[in-house]
Order: sequence, then structure tokens, then C-alpha cells
Amino acid sequence: MIIKTLPVAIALALAATASQAQQAMDHSGHAGHAAPADHSQMDPGQMGHSQMNHEPVNQGGMDHRDHSSMDHSSMAHPPVTGVGTGQEPRTPIPTISDADRAAAFPDLPPHSMHQGGSNFLFLADQLEWQDADEGSTLAWDLSGWYGGDIDRLAFRSEGERTNGHTEEAELQLLWSHAIGPWWETVAGVRQDFKPGSPQTWAAFGVQGMPLFGLETEATAFLGEGGQSALRLEAEYDILLTQRWVLQPTAELNLHGRNDQARGVGSGLSDASVGLRLRYEISRQFAPYVGVSWGRAYGNTADLLRADDEDVSEAKLVAGIRFWF
Repeated sequence: MIIKTLPVAIALALAATASQAQQAMDHSGHAGHAAPADHSQMDPGQMGHSQMNHEPVNQGGMDHRDHSSMDHSSMAHPPVTGVGTGQEPRTPIPTISDADRAAAFPDLPPHSMHQGGSNFLFLADQLEWQDADEGSTLAWDLSGWYGGDIDRLAFRSEGERTNGHTEEAELQLLWSHAIGPWWETVAGVRQDFKPGSPQTWAAFGVQGMPLFGLETEATAFLGEGGQSALRLEAEYDILLTQRWVLQPTAELNLHGRNDQARGVGSGLSDASVGLRLRYEISRQFAPYVGVSWGRAYGNTADLLRADDEDVSEAKLVAGIRFWF
């Protein structure tokens, strides 16, 4: 029995001796706390993640509980600034002064849209050939102006020539004055060359756009011998595409007295409507085709019947519209 237990007792004794030797090696030279580690000589690029977070690498060999003596002067940490850090930026933002505001937002010069400067416009709204009952007709409707944004010198001209003979022709010279963004008044003279003998009228009226794109003219005339007349015109551009434009037009003429020499009667004298389709090769130049229809009314129609002339007529038209 003693012989069997002897090897066991020897093994226990050897294990105890090895344990005491290991403890003596771990604590040799460490009577109290371990000396603080000096990080001033460490290269941050070679320090492990556990060392950067100040966690002990070897629990048995180094005690990092005392951080007060650690030297971090050589460790490269980027400056931490921004919202929530409680630290100001390294370069503070200067305070904006009144002089800075004045330099950034200088006073604008006086508005000069309506001051000085002159421009001009010439518009051939209709320059066309018409297939009339009496033959081929050349018709025109021209206008233009020269001046500034408020006051302008303007002109209007319209008429017809059939088979080489002038059937109707008139010219208006007007002074226009803007009374709003879309309206202006006109005043001047109108000279009729045909039909009949020449006649001079005083002209007064307004022109503008009550609706976007709807151009209107309302002009009253006072002629020689107490004659009076009123003309109402309107046209509208319908944009079908970027180049195709459909333009309906309408015109009414009224007279205060009968004028048999010129073939007009009192009341509603005549009315005409037209529809023209143009293709704008450029904004300044556009050929077109269309139709036009006109009719005489009242005493004017009676005068035409007395001369065996038609009181209504439809025409095919083709022409060009341009401006500069």
C-alpha cells in the first residue's frame, strides 16, 4: 500500500515546488505597484489599439490603474472642434461689421429703364397677295415707332392695290404715350388718299393688350365736314409649335354720317375677319397663308348694291410677315 501511494506523493510535491517558483518569478522586483509606463518614447504608429485606449496589455506585468503619470506629449492627436465639443475653432470667424455689409451690398444706381435712350421698330404685319373677285390684289398693313419707353412717334399704314390701281390707302402719324405696363394712348392725324378725294382726320385712341397676347386698337377719327368714324381692331397669336403660329384677326368700322363719294354710310359700315397660318423661319421673318372674309352692312351695303357691287367677299391670301 505504501509503495502504491509513493509516486502520487512525489508528483504533488513536484507540482507545489513548480508553483512556488513561478510566483517568485512573476513578483520578483515588484514590491508594490509597477512603475508607470513612459509613453513619451513610443511611436503612435507602432502602438497597438489596446495601448492607445490605455488598457493593460499584460495584466500580470503592467498596472495601468495610475494614469496621472503617463506622458502623452508626443502622441499625435488631431484637434477636436465642432458642434457639441465645447471648443472654439482654431481660427475664429470675425464679426461682420457695418462696413462689411456696405461693401458686400453697395447701393444700386437709380433705375434708368425709362430714362434716356431711343429705339425703333418697323413691322409689316401683313404684306400679301389676295385672290379677289376683281383680280389679284396687293394688300399691306404696316406700322412702326421711334422713341423711348414712355413717349414714341408712331405710324400706321394700310391699303389695297387691285390690278395696278390703288383702291384704298391711308397713313396715320401718331404720338403715343404709355399709361400703364400694357396700355398707351395715341393722338395724331390720319390722311386718306383713296377712295375718293383725299381727306384728313384727327385721330385719338388707345392700344394695348387687355389679355396676354391679344393686341387691340380702338381709334376715333374726326374728319372734314363734321364726319366721324370709329375703328376697332384685334389680333391674337396662337403658338401651335415653336415655329407654327395661327393668327386670327378682326376689324370693325363705324361712321357717323353718309359719305356717298367715298362709298361709306352711317352706322356699322363693314366688318372683316381673317385667319392666317405662318411659319417663322426666324422670329423676324415668316411666310404665311390664310383666308379673309369681309362684309358691308347698313347704308354702306345699300351704296354697294346701288353700284352693282358685292356686299361680301372671301379671299385666299399668301404673304410674308417681318419686322426689324
